[in-house]
Amino acid sequence: MSLTKSQTHGSYLMPSLQHATVSDAMHPGILACEPDASLPEVARIMATQHVHCVAVVGISHEEPQCGVWSVISDLDLVRAGVRDAEALTARAIAQQPLVTVEPSLPLREAGELMSEQAVTHLVVVEPITERPIGILSTADIAGVLAWGEA
Repeated sequence: MSLTKSQTHGSYLMPSLQHATVSDAMHPGILACEPDASLPEVARIMATQHVHCVAVVGISHEEPQCGVWSVISDLDLVRAGVRDAEALTARAIAQQPLVTVEPSLPLREAGELMSEQAVTHLVVVEPITERPIGILSTADIAGVLAWGEA
């Protein structure tokens, strides 16, 4: 079944992939858990907030600010859930390497980085402070492909 333009529900203000930056597609803010959070706690965050990833955050001895250690994707959660879920913590569940990008990065480059690093989520950081300000997912890029101006 093909959809006509009147049947679609996207934003007509989205730039095309060739012109979009990470800030055009990212979700501002991050949902996070502590490294010692249990698998059911992480699952509850994802389920109640309808998200596909949760950042694992904690205080570093080198840096007194709260920093992102890793990201737990929904696939990481499923992999852990079919194993012994009682013994797992967010620290043990997180399988994706932490990959960060700045909001001004062209979206095409962010997509290539995801492909090269085999990750589904990138943590978007503020350029000067490097504090996390959002998440970019493969679904966000798909949205630009679907709704971006041609």
